Amino acid sequence: MRETIAAIATGLTESGIGIVRISGSESYEIISRIFRTKSGKNIDLGESHRVHYGFIHNVSRETSGEKEDEIIDEVLVINMKAPRSYTGEDTIEIDCHGGVLMMKKIYEAVLEAGARPAEPGEFTKRAFLNGRIDLSQAEAVIDIINAKNNRALKASVSQLKGNISEKIRSFRNLLLEDTAYIEAALDDPEHISLEGFSEKLDADTDKILEATKKLIDSSENGKLIREGIDTVILGKPNAGKSSLLNVLIGEERAIVTDIAGTTRDTLEAGFNLSGITLNITDTAGIRDTEDKVEKIGIERALKAASEADLIIYVADSSVDLDESDIRIIDFINANDKKTIVLLNKSDLEPKIDENKLSSMLKRDAVILPLSAKLAVGIERLEKTIVDMFYSGDINYNDEIFLTSERQKAALINALNALKNVRSSLEAGMSEDFFTIDLMQAYEEFGYVIGEEVGEDLVDEIFSKFCMGK
Repeated sequence: MRETIAAIATGLTESGIGIVRISGSESYEIISRIFRTKSGKNIDLGESHRVHYGFIHNVSRETSGEKEDEIIDEVLVINMKAPRSYTGEDTIEIDCHGGVLMMKKIYEAVLEAGARPAEPGEFTKRAFLNGRIDLSQAEAVIDIINAKNNRALKASVSQLKGNISEKIRSFRNLLLEDTAYIEAALDDPEHISLEGFSEKLDADTDKILEATKKLIDSSENGKLIREGIDTVILGKPNAGKSSLLNVLIGEERAIVTDIAGTTRDTLEAGFNLSGITLNITDTAGIRDTEDKVEKIGIERALKAASEADLIIYVADSSVDLDESDIRIIDFINANDKKTIVLLNKSDLEPKIDENKLSSMLKRDAVILPLSAKLAVGIERLEKTIVDMFYSGDINYNDEIFLTSERQKAALINALNALKNVRSSLEAGMSEDFFTIDLMQAYEEFGYVIGEEVGEDLVDEIFSKFCMGK
């Protein structure tokens, strides 16, 4: 934390603008060594949050015993004094031309002037260590960077704003208040009475228990929002699986032919659907075969389907159901997965009885007509997927979604501690038993926002960040 760090904060690719970021106590001294205004004067850093126009110079070289003053680029420099910066430290951002070579040359000049290369996520880590953000907000930063759809972005921004932090801090404040009262009453029973306090503690515990359960329940929804819906397309050969994949993603990713068994392995693709991500896997056609390679493809298809969030079963409605269809139906019945059945080739005369097919499926499955060839029924399919995952099943919980497994684990531990408090209350145990579990819950909630975590965990979390963030 004593060292001043620097990194290229934008991607190493050609762009209109590149940003080199500096943070630490020597940021202002470093920029003063390499920056000059258009008139050749030193930068005036008297006021914070100002934009300065000028040139970055490289003065490290020596020619005939004299330092050579080489202009590297025309730039804008933004200065932010501590604590009013992202990291809470003196910070400089250099906006330069976005050539890869140019950004590297300016970065090298900054390092030669006294900064050291930042580690992945070190700027955000310093923001956390300096109290600018808590750990749940820091994790929201990387979720924002990795967001693949609008819903994931919205959930991450909500967490960055501190919505989860506010809830957790309100839980901790209430737990601390109740624990302090019990401890004070035990130390001074003559002046502080515990009579009737168990009713208040019971009400407080129930309140936190219910809110914690909602947060834990939101974690599955948060995972779907962040990572997308893992979707597997099943069907027998020539049912139209690959055609469906191509229509959904809007490009010819899968080979489509009249030859059965063209798709022999899984093929993965992703696309955004009404603000969510669908991770689609096209699979080998399910049928009895002696081809060893095709058998492996079928095994992989069924394995992928068993791990999916959604199964899309594509049936060729222009032919009767056969043994391959029965095998797929049996697989769907044996696996507790959300399922959509598409009666493909609806532009042809139908041979499949929809009511009979519905009766063969043990679980509720949506059955829809579709023509992948003519792209008819695609909009209805998309709406069905959105409604299936994000209508009745999703509880927005005031726009708060838990997206971290680490946070979920801590909340489960806190929930168990609170259940122990409730059990102690029901058993009529003495108040000193309550304080042990109350403080356990208090600490577990602290893990969520980073007030009770160790250095190793902090290092592990920020090591997953990109460079320059």
